[in-house]
Amino acid sequence: MGGPTGEAEWSAVDSYLEGELLGQDAALSAVARASEEAKLPPIAVSPLQGAFLHLLVRATRARRVLEVGTLGGYSTTWLARALPPSGAVVTLEIDPHHAEVARANFERAGIADRVEVRIGPAIESLEALRSEGAAPFDFVFLDADKPNNEHYLRAARALCRPGSLIVVDNVVRNGAVADPASKDASVIGSRRAVEALAETPGLLASALQTVGSKGYDGFAIALVEDPSAVA
Repeated sequence: MGGPTGEAEWSAVDSYLEGELLGQDAALSAVARASEEAKLPPIAVSPLQGAFLHLLVRATRARRVLEVGTLGGYSTTWLARALPPSGAVVTLEIDPHHAEVARANFERAGIADRVEVRIGPAIESLEALRSEGAAPFDFVFLDADKPNNEHYLRAARALCRPGSLIVVDNVVRNGAVADPASKDASVIGSRRAVEALAETPGLLASALQTVGSKGYDGFAIALVEDPSAVA
């Protein structure tokens, strides 16, 4: 049986599925358009991936979400809209311009009251959250610079509770994650994150390869069974 063999076909399937399952969403379209007009990098999750994250948040009945890597707030909007009225997203962004665009997008999408944007290196922001005694997060989405994914993962785990879910984006790297000889810093970071998922006590993990309008990549997903376990 034949099937899709390249990005043109993958994108066509994404377009079909988006049309059938998601339809038109004026708020999300406005977020994507504003990010493009602000010349942010075109690296946000796809609509189907955003909807996947939304469903995970809804299915886990999360009330507090942590996101590492805001960009223009497209994924943040999907996450925030999955929360109950009393829910909250804390999203971490290193670039002040990206954060400014995102905040305007949150106002436009009507979710600004449930999103807190923290500006600065994510490692520092994660440490600050821990020092402040932040309430545990029910859901974590890691989608920032890939060389630091292992560090983000370990820091985020300490901010979770038993039953929390951690999703790490872009771990497949067009298949390069399977190459132990790669010198690419993002590939090395993704490999270290996968290894950390496997080696860290208190985490139960798997991963899925994906194809679509964003090319060939994938997610790693971990269930936090014991956030206090020592690696």
